[in-house]
Amino acid sequence: MAEKKGYKTKHQGELIDYLKTIPGRHVTAGEICTCMKNSGSTIGTATVYRQLEKLVSEGTINKYIVDEGSSACYEYVPGAEHCSTENCYHLKCSSCGKLIHLECHEVAILTEHIKEHHGFTVDPRRTVFYGTCPDCGKEG
Repeated sequence: MAEKKGYKTKHQGELIDYLKTIPGRHVTAGEICTCMKNSGSTIGTATVYRQLEKLVSEGTINKYIVDEGSSACYEYVPGAEHCSTENCYHLKCSSCGKLIHLECHEVAILTEHIKEHHGFTVDPRRTVFYGTCPDCGKEG
């Protein structure tokens, strides 16, 4: 039986409710499954993956694949506040793995330079800068 557009299942509702509690935070499907299980949900791993892909295709959440060695990260998009512009880049901490949004005019200028002078168009949503986040920088 085909789902009607806009129809939300119980499990999809649970998943969205959880993601709404952590706006702007990137989580893996594994982290979501663990959290759901710890909260007493009966949602299965396959259902989590299936619902995540459906929510990505609907534009309710964003999916990020930072590099080949990492699991995909998902993020709830309340009103498309995050990554809603052409100048949304990401910073990934090499120490803790945190993925941080970066909307910076200076980086946008750099991408324009790359396009104008080198003929290469940078995809902001797939551009990740690696380094150390402020929290990990304080530790060491």
